[in-house]
Amino acid sequence: MTATPPATGMPPIARAVALAAGAAAIVGVVLLAFAWPAVTSEPQGLPVGVVGPDASVAQTTEMLETQAGDALLLTREDDRDAAVAAIERREIYGAIVLGDNPAEVPEVVVATAANAQVAQMLQGVADGMQQQIDAQMRMATEAAIAQRSADPAAASTPFTIPHAEVVVTDVVPFSESDPRGAKLSVAAFPLVLGGIAGAVLISFGVRRSAHRIVALVAYGVFGGLLLGGILQGMFGALQGSYWTNAAAIGLALVAITAPIVGLRSLIGTPGIGIGAVLIMLVANPISAATMPAEFLLSPWGAIGQWFPPGAGATLLKELSYFPDASKAFPWAVLAGWTAVGVLLTAIAVVRERGTTAPANDPELVPAG
Repeated sequence: MTATPPATGMPPIARAVALAAGAAAIVGVVLLAFAWPAVTSEPQGLPVGVVGPDASVAQTTEMLETQAGDALLLTREDDRDAAVAAIERREIYGAIVLGDNPAEVPEVVVATAANAQVAQMLQGVADGMQQQIDAQMRMATEAAIAQRSADPAAASTPFTIPHAEVVVTDVVPFSESDPRGAKLSVAAFPLVLGGIAGAVLISFGVRRSAHRIVALVAYGVFGGLLLGGILQGMFGALQGSYWTNAAAIGLALVAITAPIVGLRSLIGTPGIGIGAVLIMLVANPISAATMPAEFLLSPWGAIGQWFPPGAGATLLKELSYFPDASKAFPWAVLAGWTAVGVLLTAIAVVRERGTTAPANDPELVPAG
């Protein structure tokens, strides 16, 4: 009879319990990563333009501080045209246009395509201004009625109840094919997932690091053309030039995929885990793909724009709806992450060439 070797390490039951606890901890971390931005989101310092004379601006600023607290950050604009231009450049989310005299009805300018939540907030501002105007009109009407009652001669003259309505103008709405921007918002997560999945497939499906660089380029081209066709041609979620949108999507995919592939090429399988955690649990929740960066706790909203998910989502929105906005920063962020990934892979290529290829690996044996 063969003797049973003495048990070493953790007992099987204890090991099973430890693994279960570890799995639960991982689920908890994932839940915190995805739920934290939504639970803690609160508007802070949303830039909104204001146009009008100093006295009206001061009165409106005081009203908004009481109504919205620190949610809005008012910036003076020269006139309505300047405010609209600033909205189209994505410098502000909307504007409040006050008349040159108190008798003029104000206008609230919004851009739903910038963010529907902010546009709804500004609609609430317009409602508050409307209530204030209605109260003033009601007081003026009551005073006029009291005067007519006291003066029989005035009672015979025609009397019209005044009415004024705050105008809300959407200068950058979503397209008719995506009126609420839902299709554009849901595209963000598949890009993240696709980038990670592509990294896994390329890392394990292509053995030589040099060939992985070729695979990254091909993945960006094919992925950009395919996803661009789906999002723009089938769903109507993207507007503008199909080729430019396809290039942006392809670069966003590669910006996620390349660093993970580079880490895998350089340090082995753990590199995939490090890259995936960085993108999925850090970069994606703070990407501001579905909410303004100002809704996230400072400075996480701004930090999120330095990662591929945030830069990619911003770039696609600006290409579709804000052609006047500067797009240099998101293009540079995506190109930078792509370059880092390619550089890591290139280092692995140099290292491979400096070592002797195993004889039993046909892909690593030099030809000839």
